[in-house]
Amino acid sequence: MYRLADYLPILDWGRRYSRATLTNDIVAAIIVTIMLIPQSLAYAMLAGLPAEIGLYASILPLVAYAAFGTSRSLAVGPVAVVSLMTASAIGEIAVQGTPAYLAAALLLAFLSGAMLIAMGLFKLGFVANFLSHPVISGFITASGLLIAAGQLKYLLGIPAGGHTLPQIATGLVENIGSINLPTLAIGTSVLAFLYFVRLRLKRVLVALGLSARMADITTKAGPVAAVAATILAVTMLDLGPKGVALVGAIPQGLPVLALPVFDLELIRMLAVPALLISLIGFVESVSVAQTLAAKRRQRIVPDQELIGLGVANIASAISSGYPVTGGFARSVVNFDAGAETPAAGIYTAIGIALATLFLTPLLASLPQATLAATIIVAVLSLVNAAAIRRVWAYSKVDFSAMAATILGTLFVGVEIGVVMGVVLSLLLHLYRTSRPHMAVVGQLPGTEHFRNVERHRVETSPEILSLRVDESLYFANTRYLEDRIAALVAERPQLKHVVLMCSAVNIIDASALESLEEINHRLKDAGITFHLSEVKGPVMDRLKRTHFLEGLTGKVFLSQYDALRCLDTTDRPSTR
Repeated sequence: MYRLADYLPILDWGRRYSRATLTNDIVAAIIVTIMLIPQSLAYAMLAGLPAEIGLYASILPLVAYAAFGTSRSLAVGPVAVVSLMTASAIGEIAVQGTPAYLAAALLLAFLSGAMLIAMGLFKLGFVANFLSHPVISGFITASGLLIAAGQLKYLLGIPAGGHTLPQIATGLVENIGSINLPTLAIGTSVLAFLYFVRLRLKRVLVALGLSARMADITTKAGPVAAVAATILAVTMLDLGPKGVALVGAIPQGLPVLALPVFDLELIRMLAVPALLISLIGFVESVSVAQTLAAKRRQRIVPDQELIGLGVANIASAISSGYPVTGGFARSVVNFDAGAETPAAGIYTAIGIALATLFLTPLLASLPQATLAATIIVAVLSLVNAAAIRRVWAYSKVDFSAMAATILGTLFVGVEIGVVMGVVLSLLLHLYRTSRPHMAVVGQLPGTEHFRNVERHRVETSPEILSLRVDESLYFANTRYLEDRIAALVAERPQLKHVVLMCSAVNIIDASALESLEEINHRLKDAGITFHLSEVKGPVMDRLKRTHFLEGLTGKVFLSQYDALRCLDTTDRPSTR
């Protein structure tokens, strides 16, 4: 029986909420709010949306996740990769800055939320497993590079567009002669400052005698300091008329709650991007949530996380936001700051709401170059060259899927890059499992263990072929199994028995069953008995529901040792 608290985790942790927990959550919320304000503005710009949309997407979604999510530390809101995917998806449909563009963003968030909720209710979280780690890692790395390249136009103060690396590079080269020097000065200064803050400031502050916690809080406030300093510089030097692009007026007040406009043709066009955003957002979010939960010996429920993220996206859609998910950097900050429950997200939402009510008039003079520098510093940490090297060294096959994802994302498009990686991963998996590793095995002298004759010095019998197959048997590899056994039998004129060792076989599907029956029939015609050994319980249960065991010329042995002891009639096994 499912309890209501299983679908509303707030009913569980809320009963044990204490004053000490309240204090820790509020402190964490203050730190995350300081970090989230400039991030929300920057990521909205990355998504091609007005700055206030980033703030709206950081209010109601956080409250919704706090009620339905299972992670105690996950900080939900706009993130770089999802913002890029949003811009890529909507950019093909509407022009940035138009009501149609915003309407598509709202609908995209709603569709993503509906898909996530449906996946959670029907326990379909496993679908995300089709996004292999090399594909996800490659996509995030390529996205980081693509996002950073796309922000250079704001640092340089030049017009440039495009959704792929060649398009962006072409736009930058064509307009390089119209660089705005005040914009360049602001952008590079903020970029240098933020890198100093990220890499050195905490150590400097600790060396000056500040406590580690206060130094950490001060470091997290670095982007806010950059925002304040550049607003002041623009105001004092009157840089707006000198060509410095500014955020402009931001509406003061909370978003109006309303459903997005549902258009069937628009839904059709956004369905695939919404699915990809849902899957990638879920994988990124659940990975962070599981990592942080393990540090405190807590657990998350992936299927409920789907519901939590889905409700958060629905909440974003009805409050003028765009797709959201759990952010890595923000969640780590939330965790390190001492957040104990999802209530920290509610307090963060209150902080963002207050900023929306009272601080937005101050942001009109904020240079877009400042937000671009904030984005570049945030996303370059996503570029993981070490992961690329590790995958290359470990598996060239997996590296090919990673490379396809990176190249597809950079040179063709965001959605296509993901699809290319997923499709290639599945094709490579099918190829590998269609040609499973099979080993002729023999007995290690003095033991009951059997190992590959090509790797170990083992005892074998000329009358017995012991073949271990290291893969489940299904339609794609059954012909390979038949051909392999036929080839091995042809090499052994004294052969009387074939024993198929099934210790690694978890499934035998209907096609594989027919192949086993055919193998049994062919061996019988050749005067050879066919046996199985070490068949797992669930596999054996299914075989018992068929006529295969009745027609089997040999036996099913509990272990390979039992099979050899029963069948070996030679005086002395040969050693290989």
